[in-house]
Amino acid sequence: MARVLRLTLTDFRNYRAATLQADARPIVLYGPNGAGKTNLIEAISFLAPGRGLRRATLEEVAFQEGDGSWAVAAEVEGALGLATLGTGVERAPEEGALTQRKCRIDREPVASAAAFVDHLRVVWLVPAMDSLFVGAPSERRRFLDRLALAVDAEHAGRINALERALRSRNRLLLDSRPDPHWLDAVEHETAELAVAVAGLRAEAVRRLGAVLASRQDSSFPPAEIALDGWMEQLLPTHPAVEIEERYRAVLRDNRGRDAAAGRTLDGPHLTDLSVLYARKSIPAADASTGEQKALLIGLVLAHARLIAEMTASAPVLLLDEIVAHLDPARRTALHAELALLGAQVWMTGADPALFAEIKDDAAMIEVRSGRLQLQN
Repeated sequence: MARVLRLTLTDFRNYRAATLQADARPIVLYGPNGAGKTNLIEAISFLAPGRGLRRATLEEVAFQEGDGSWAVAAEVEGALGLATLGTGVERAPEEGALTQRKCRIDREPVASAAAFVDHLRVVWLVPAMDSLFVGAPSERRRFLDRLALAVDAEHAGRINALERALRSRNRLLLDSRPDPHWLDAVEHETAELAVAVAGLRAEAVRRLGAVLASRQDSSFPPAEIALDGWMEQLLPTHPAVEIEERYRAVLRDNRGRDAAAGRTLDGPHLTDLSVLYARKSIPAADASTGEQKALLIGLVLAHARLIAEMTASAPVLLLDEIVAHLDPARRTALHAELALLGAQVWMTGADPALFAEIKDDAAMIEVRSGRLQLQN
């Protein structure tokens, strides 16, 4: 089991300075709205690739009365043993300079937070994800790409590279007479990256689908998932090089259309994740609000299980305001599944009474205005 042993925040959100020791017990953060519960688990989410569970900018997470610098550090026990992970902005940038996030492992610089996954993997569920099934496809792609990161930590880098290649192509198409040799070169690279991204997404969905199929008796009903994209559908039965050539032809043939639109209108950057409520054979988007919440919890639990099976170490789970929306029976079921998973779990909630069932076995921490007080 991977876990955070000690978490230290400096000038992060509403925490001027805070340190928290943790152990194998579930950690429950409770207190009034605005106290800093979500801020604390957001800090942990910065120990994963990406922009954290709120997708915040580097400036947004800095303490308002500080100089723009902030830091999150954690002593962790993970797949490679004990390590110290750290990330943040060292100081306020000079006017006009770009803010850069630094990452370190055992105080040695690393290229990005992607290196952290060798030591710690983090999965989260936050209220903003409640619209996953009815929201824009971009929300489901972000969710899908977090799933894929569990399969390959380099996935985030390929996603970024694909986005840069697409932007380069779009800029070239803005020219009334773009250089065909430059376009050919950019489209060649774009196709390679696109197939690599699509292939890993397809592999992640295949693996997660197998875990979901094993959860038939769960109180959080399993979903059936699939990718809605021609490239992903062809990959299981066609060679990658053939699909690359097909996509290059698509890009070449659609230059005029894409130039008029100002963007590339075909490719895995538009892929959607299809989710079916299996027990009723209906799209998840057509299920009730309560059913959607249960399906989402089931997906997140399955994702955590997949990571545990692949790495032999359960990820750290961050569950923001999750129990407030569950009836007593489902709260009991959730606690049972989390115990079976064996993950370190961080949960938040305004009302400590909602955690009465586990309070004797959990670290109950009261949060008030960026201050932490262990209650047991």
